Amino acid sequence: MTSTTRPNIIFIVADDLGYADLGCYGGREAVFGPVSPVLDRLAAQGALFTQGYANSPVCSPTRFGMITARYQYRLRGAAEEPINSRSRGSDTLGMPPAHPTLPSLLRDAGYRTALIGKWHLGHPPHFGPLRSGYEEFFGPMAGGVDYFTHCDSRGTHDLYEGTEASKAEGYLTDLLSRRAVDYVDRMAEGDAPFFLSLHYTAPHWPWETREDADRAPAVKDNLFDLAGGNIHVYRRMIHHMDEGIGWIVEALRRNGQLDNTLIVFTSDNGGERFSDNWPLVGGKMDL
Repeated sequence: MTSTTRPNIIFIVADDLGYADLGCYGGREAVFGPVSPVLDRLAAQGALFTQGYANSPVCSPTRFGMITARYQYRLRGAAEEPINSRSRGSDTLGMPPAHPTLPSLLRDAGYRTALIGKWHLGHPPHFGPLRSGYEEFFGPMAGGVDYFTHCDSRGTHDLYEGTEASKAEGYLTDLLSRRAVDYVDRMAEGDAPFFLSLHYTAPHWPWETREDADRAPAVKDNLFDLAGGNIHVYRRMIHHMDEGIGWIVEALRRNGQLDNTLIVFTSDNGGERFSDNWPLVGGKMDL
């Protein structure tokens, strides 16, 4: 890649991460050591936004706000939570394709654009990432999915390549990270800058680490599984995401693009059961 005047942008969004879950925001170490060493290093070399807040305490409305830079109540689809597989076929519950978005504006400015990860802003044929500025998409269309079966809480398969169902196998956090590495490698062969939205589902329920594939059948009928999980599993899920971000940073370095790439990391809203939201009050779902 030869572009030096316009930086590449990687916009990383965690799902239901608590304010103090990362070491760089005061998070405690796990039994295995630091939870987020890669993100901690990036924070030490960059800037911390300690007074940046989500403008909604739940998933889809927050994502409407992030992609449009507008208050979500200006869009009809943002009044619904959650937008899930029951919303398929709706022509109102989603991100209107004609509405300007961050990826559509960057695409029109000459950027290559991709979303790898969670969309949660409406289903095809009326809505979808490919209709709102992204040239490529790999990930779930709706909300929380099992990390191994890639099915939602209603048992509906929810992993897509573009608009077609994907049969990719593996732990979802790692699938998304590896896709992002592949995207960086491919973009390095061209001349245009790129905008990559990397929207992890981690550390959203179900509570599963890389080692928990055998657990997936037991929770398939209750992905919420609020009686399951523990703080150790939760922190390991964050650590898997952090490791994947490390792979992406290394891909940027290998391709000579690290110094020409702006990396932004945030979460969609307050954390849930095992999150550390200190010093804030409440968490996800709380106003």
